[in-house]
Amino acid sequence: MTTLVPLGAFIALSAALFFIGMAGVLVRRNAIVILMCVELMLNATNLAFVAFSRRLGLLDERGSVFVVFVFVVAAAEVAVGLAIVLAAYRNRPTVDVDEVTEMKG
Repeated sequence: MTTLVPLGAFIALSAALFFIGMAGVLVRRNAIVILMCVELMLNATNLAFVAFSRRLGLLDERGSVFVVFVFVVAAAEVAVGLAIVLAAYRNRPTVDVDEVTEMKG
């Protein structure tokens, strides 16, 4: 016997994860933690996309397609973000975003 979890529960969890990630981006100063919080926000949107896609049934798989695109964007964001953090760390040995005010070439 399967019990259905209401759509509101998934959306509430997604919203909670998104706001935790947003608070982490706004409050934290460590660049690595900020990147992890952005990933948490992207995963929260993925949860919402999948929840809406599953609720609409098998006829509408657009949510799952958007999830794949979000995964691609997240992978690119991690690659570019970590490259920027490593370049900044080589110039100044800190990952504090307040310490790295400008990057000179």
